[in-house]
Amino acid sequence: MFKPFIINRPVFFGSLLVIGAFLAVGIVFPNQADEVFGSVQTGILQSFGWFYLLSVGVFLITVLLLCFGRYGCLKLGPDDATPDFKFTSWIAMLFAAGMGIGLMFYAVGEPMTHFMAPPTAEPRSIQAMREAMTVTFFHWGIHAWAIYAVVGLSLAYFGYRYNLPLTIRSGLYPLLKERINGPIGHAVDIFAIVGTMFGIATSLGVGVSQINAGLAYLLGAPVGPIVQLPLIALVTALATASVVSGLDKGVRILSETNLVVAILLMLFVLVVGPTAQLFRDLVQNLGLYLDTLVLRTFNIYAYQPTPWIDAWTLFYWAWWISWSPFVGMFIARISRGRTVREFVTAVLFIPAGFTFIWMTVFGNTAMFIDTGVAAGDVGQAIATDISTGLFHFFQYLPFSGLTSTLAIILVAIFFITSSDSGSLVVDSIAAGGETETTTGQRVFWCVMEGVVAASLLLAGGLPALQSATVASALPFAIVMLGLVWSLYLGMRSDLAQQYARPAAPAPVAPAQAAGLTWQRRLTLMMRAPTKEDVAAFITEEVRPALQQVARELTDRGRPARVETDETGSIALRSPAENLRDFVYGVSLASLPIPNFAPLATRRPEQRYEARTYFSSGGRGYDIMGLHRDQLIADVLVQFERYLHLTQSPASQLLHGAPEHTSNE
Repeated sequence: MFKPFIINRPVFFGSLLVIGAFLAVGIVFPNQADEVFGSVQTGILQSFGWFYLLSVGVFLITVLLLCFGRYGCLKLGPDDATPDFKFTSWIAMLFAAGMGIGLMFYAVGEPMTHFMAPPTAEPRSIQAMREAMTVTFFHWGIHAWAIYAVVGLSLAYFGYRYNLPLTIRSGLYPLLKERINGPIGHAVDIFAIVGTMFGIATSLGVGVSQINAGLAYLLGAPVGPIVQLPLIALVTALATASVVSGLDKGVRILSETNLVVAILLMLFVLVVGPTAQLFRDLVQNLGLYLDTLVLRTFNIYAYQPTPWIDAWTLFYWAWWISWSPFVGMFIARISRGRTVREFVTAVLFIPAGFTFIWMTVFGNTAMFIDTGVAAGDVGQAIATDISTGLFHFFQYLPFSGLTSTLAIILVAIFFITSSDSGSLVVDSIAAGGETETTTGQRVFWCVMEGVVAASLLLAGGLPALQSATVASALPFAIVMLGLVWSLYLGMRSDLAQQYARPAAPAPVAPAQAAGLTWQRRLTLMMRAPTKEDVAAFITEEVRPALQQVARELTDRGRPARVETDETGSIALRSPAENLRDFVYGVSLASLPIPNFAPLATRRPEQRYEARTYFSSGGRGYDIMGLHRDQLIADVLVQFERYLHLTQSPASQLLHGAPEHTSNE
């Protein structure tokens, strides 16, 4: 039976309209498309290049302050949340989703391009070699991951701690409150989808160009749309199969496999290349990168204008910004239960550290070969077509046929992981934050990515894809600055409430405070509730109690409503202007029952609870077994505590007044 799409109609159709307008230029004006897209990119970078550069600097400073400051202890979820994925799987998924195709495409191409045409040094000199690696590190280092971290942190924080939908608009909740559900919120999500779509399309275009170049090197296949379009169709079909299999099975397995193969390929180059020299180069590259980090962060070449920064740094920043809804959403979905410090440290430094090693091994080895045995051949090939650089590089190493084949496979798998991860994310945004959508609509977005990439390749090749990326990233950069401020307000709110807690009425164990008899408590101890018992309790006891409190609050001039979601959770929400809403929620939670038998091999049994949750992300507790009056009493205890906090100096934190951080 056909299941209808689960969509947010304004966002779904609005995104398709904007994407269609971009594609229409290439379809209606195929001969002029290249010129039109080029003019758009030039105009945006000349007028707003400074804005891109300044914004990325703000993003980096923000995430570093959040990581190493007092906000680092806050969790992405309730205080007792635990991570959904083991650490190694989490890191592998971060890496594969982030910039895998680009690492393969530019590992040799970018350092060699800067070596032959550096921004300030003499071409092909020792200084050019140093500058080439410094610039490459700058483009692929912590700045790129800071962009992803801003979006990912915002989504995970407000999604898992405030219990808001996992969409970009939720990150603006402290600023917009309920207005996130109106036209402003729709526009934010549309910007996110459009930026994601063109960012992924650019990566797919880069990937298919390199696969085409590899097939031309190995099999003599022609280079052009006649090969690239079938390749896009084939890899999109494989990505669709991965999407259908789901996040855990598809993306996780491919990510882990690709990471292992990529590391093996890098180790091969390290061993057969100038090994000792590469270790010295890595140390020197890191030193040069750190030495110039601040200057390059804000260097727009204002006094020495050069087209180099438009073609490289500013394009990269736009590319990463356009990718940030995709990568940010993806890493948010896999990062529930991590602390802010753990999240930022892992997202910012671990993939960047691997990237530095990767770029040193391939980039410095390429320059070593080009200035030695290749006698400039690698550089000449890259100057002609950068997508062929990796394969010309492998010609001067042992087993070139095998390594080139592995490279093609790596790019193809990165292609698949980018496409299937991107389609899951875009689908979630278009569905208003729903993660359990129909297979048909996930397939729709996966196919749509292939269509966009193919259309823009036909309209103007990679320059058209790059221009669309630059244009789509501009409005989302503005949204990201809003996410930064909103994230700060939300975290400051949580921290102020934590400082204020000792002075607040302490919640008492609900079974005692509400008057649960000792006989009833003994019954609950002797017979653990089943999943069905808890679901029935939430429906038959919790819902009427919360509805009764909501009506009473509304009658007394404090509007309140009862909300439910697809998981069966229910919550009483009372909105507050310029302050965090009061939320008393109850969800069905399961915990494993420890088995103390030394030889036990069975899967641990589960214990089910009716667990509370609150807007502050504080630890909840089990209320299973309370009757209606007892539940109402517990809601009032939490509401009294909420009023105490919001009426203290800490209540001013969301509209600019100084924080109250005293424990007195």
